[in-house]
Amino acid sequence: MRLEIQEVLDYHAGRRPGKIEIIPSKPCRTQRDISLAYTPGVAVVCSRIQANPELAYRYTLKGNLVAVVTNGTAVLGLGNIGALAAKPVMEGKAVLFKRFADVDAIDIELDCSDPARLCDIVKGLEPSFGGINLEDIKAPECFFIEARLREEMHIPVFHDDQHGTAIVSAAALLNALELAGKQIGGVKVVVCGAGAAGISCARLYRTMGVRAENILMVDSLGVIFSGRKEGMNPYKGEFARETSCRTLADAMKGADVFVGVSGPGLVSAEMIQSMSDNSIVFALANPDAEIGYEEAMAARSDLIMATGRSDYPNQVNNVLCFPYLFRGALDVRATKINEEMKIAAVHALARLAHEDVPDSVLQAYRLKRLQFGREYILPKPFDPRVLPWVSTAVVKAAAESGVARAPVEDFDEYRDRLARIHGSSQVMVRKVIHRILPSLKSIVFPDGLEEKVIRACQIIVEEHIARPILLGNEEDIRRTIRAFHFNEDDFVIMNPLHSHERVEKYAKEFYRLRQRKGVDLDYAFQYIQWRNYFGAMMVHMGDADGYISGLGYNYTDSIRPALQIVKLQEGRSTLASLYMAFFGERTYFLADCTINIDPTPAQLAEIAMSTARAAEFFNVEPRVAMLSFSNFGRNKHPNAEKVRQAVRIAKQMRPDLMIDGEMQADVAVVPEIMEAAFPFCNLKGGANVLIFPELNSANICFRLLKELGNAELLGPVLMGLQKPVNVMPRVSTVEDIVNMAAITALEIDSGPL
Repeated sequence: MRLEIQEVLDYHAGRRPGKIEIIPSKPCRTQRDISLAYTPGVAVVCSRIQANPELAYRYTLKGNLVAVVTNGTAVLGLGNIGALAAKPVMEGKAVLFKRFADVDAIDIELDCSDPARLCDIVKGLEPSFGGINLEDIKAPECFFIEARLREEMHIPVFHDDQHGTAIVSAAALLNALELAGKQIGGVKVVVCGAGAAGISCARLYRTMGVRAENILMVDSLGVIFSGRKEGMNPYKGEFARETSCRTLADAMKGADVFVGVSGPGLVSAEMIQSMSDNSIVFALANPDAEIGYEEAMAARSDLIMATGRSDYPNQVNNVLCFPYLFRGALDVRATKINEEMKIAAVHALARLAHEDVPDSVLQAYRLKRLQFGREYILPKPFDPRVLPWVSTAVVKAAAESGVARAPVEDFDEYRDRLARIHGSSQVMVRKVIHRILPSLKSIVFPDGLEEKVIRACQIIVEEHIARPILLGNEEDIRRTIRAFHFNEDDFVIMNPLHSHERVEKYAKEFYRLRQRKGVDLDYAFQYIQWRNYFGAMMVHMGDADGYISGLGYNYTDSIRPALQIVKLQEGRSTLASLYMAFFGERTYFLADCTINIDPTPAQLAEIAMSTARAAEFFNVEPRVAMLSFSNFGRNKHPNAEKVRQAVRIAKQMRPDLMIDGEMQADVAVVPEIMEAAFPFCNLKGGANVLIFPELNSANICFRLLKELGNAELLGPVLMGLQKPVNVMPRVSTVEDIVNMAAITALEIDSGPL
C-alpha cells in the first residue's frame, strides 16, 4: 500500500495535532461535579487509598492505564532518532492499545540514554500506571532495563520489541512444525539478528522445547560461535555454540527453521534450497524482508513461510499479542508478565488458528475459504476472537502461576465483557465489511471529480468493498489518480457528456418517468447529462448497483434525482434518513435527521418502523423511543398529541416491537430516570432508537452530539428507496465516504433499507 507523504502529515496534524487525547470519564458540568472530582470531595478517596493502596484500582484509572516508554534509541526502521522524534510512534502504540483491547495508554518519551537512570525514572512511575510497555530501546541495554524493572516493580513490565515478536512467531512455529511433521525438540533453528527480538525469540523457542544446542544465532558479523570475541556481549554469549559454521549460508545448510529479525536481502534462494525438507522460513524484517516472499516460494515447493507484511499469508504482527497480553494482566492486577503468561498467549494463538474461521473474517479478507494449513498458521489481526482467546488464556495463567492479585472467577462473564469492548463506529463498519459478499458490485459516484472521492475510492478498492464508477471529465479524474500514484485500472471512469448512447437511452426513460411531472423530452436530455441524474439513472437501469452522491452539490440537489428516478419501495410512502451515533460501547439510531420537515403521525410511525428495521439490519435489537417535550400525556399541546398518535399507529403496525412514548430525551436514554418515574414504560434498559418529532429538533440534536458530545456519527443513511442510494453532506471526510460505501455495498447484498 503506497502512502503519500502529505497524506501522512495531514493525518497526524488533522483538526487536533497528534493521535490521542484525554477525555473525562465522569461528569464535570456543575460546581457539585467539581467538588466531587476535586476538592473537597477527592480528599475522601485519597484517604481511603492511603489506608489501602489496592483501592487505587477501584477509584482511579491506574488499573487500565499503561505507560508506553521509550528513549528513541532503536525505532523500527529509523534507528536512534531520539526521544522526541519517536513520539509519533509511541502515540501510535497507544492508539493500538485502545483500538484492539480498550487499554488506555500514555506515551512517555525520555531523553535519557543511561540505562540505570532510565530505570530510576520508570520505577518512579509505578504509582501512576497499571503496567509499563517498553518500546524501541536498543539492545543490549533493553535487556538490562527490562530485567531490573521487572525485579524492582510490582506491576507488569513488558518490552514488546523482545517478547511481542517472540510470542507471535512461537505460535506460528508450533503450527508450522505440526504441518511439517517435525518435533520441536529435534529441529535445527537459525535466528538471523541478535538484537532484542532475535535473542527473545531464541529464548522463548528454547522454553517451548527447542534444544539449546540446536539454535544458531547470526549477527552482522556472522555466526555467534564459542570463543568469538568481536561484537559480543553477555546476551549474545548466551547463544554462542560449538560450531564450524561462520556465515549465514553455512548455518542454513540443513536447517529446519529460519527466523529473520534483521534486515533486507540477507538470504538468497540458494540458502533456502540448502535447508531441510519441509523447511520453515520466517522472514520478518519490515518493510523489506531478508528474502522476498515470491523469491523464497519459488526456491522450493515444500516451504512454509511467514513474513511481517499484511499482503502475504501468515503475517507475524505484534498486534496479535501486546494489547491482549496487557488486557489480561491488567484485569487480574498481575504483578508481572511472566513466562507462563507468555506461553499461554502462544498456545492460545496457535490453537485459534485451528478453529473454523467465521464468515465475517473470510469476508473481511476477501477469501472464500481459510483453514489451518501452510498459508494459515496464525489468526488474522482483525479476527475479533483474538481478544477473548488470548486475554482469557493470560488471566488463567496469571492466576495459576500466582501473580494475579484479583483472579477472574467467572470466565464466561469475563469473555462476554471482552466481547463488548469493540463498540465504536469503526467496529460497526468492520462488521459491515465482514458481511459484504465478495462480488463485482459497483457503486457510482457522480462527484467523481472531487479529490476526496477519488482518495476514498482507492480505499474502497483496496478493501474490496465495491467497484467504483466515477462520473466526470475523464482526463481530469485520471490526472488526480496519477497524482496520488493510484492504479488507474482500479477505476471505471465515465463522462456523461461523451456517453451518447447511454444519454439517449436514459433521457427517454427519464421522460417516461416524468412526462406527467412537467418534463418534456428536450428537458430530459438536459437533465440526464447532469452527473447526479445520470448516476441515479445508472442504478435505475441496472448499469450500477448503488449510488453515493452529495459531495459536490448541496443536499437538496443531490437527493432530488434519487426521489425522481429510483422511487420509493412498494408499501412505503415516506423517505427518511438516520444517523448512527456511537458513545463508546453505546450505539443509538437517530431519525429523521435530514428529510421530513414536519411529519404527520402516520409518517412518524413509518419512520419509526424504517429505523427499527435499520437497527435490525445492523444486528441491533431496536428499543424505540418517540421523542417529545412531553412525557406520556402530561402536556396536551398538538405537537405532543402528534407523537402520541404516532405511537398508537406504530404499535398497530408492529405489535412485537419495543416502542413507547411520547417521552423526553433524558427519560429515553437514562434507564434510572425511566424506571423511577415511569415504571410502566416497556423500554427496559433505555432506548437505542430515537425518533424525533420533526426535522428541526433532529438536525439540531445530531449536530450538537457530534460537535459538543464527541459522538462518532455514521450517516445519513437513506431508508425507503427501491435501490441502495445514499446522499452525503458536502463536509464528509474520506473516512465518511468509505463508511457509506460499505453500508451501501451491504444494502446491495442484503436489500435496501
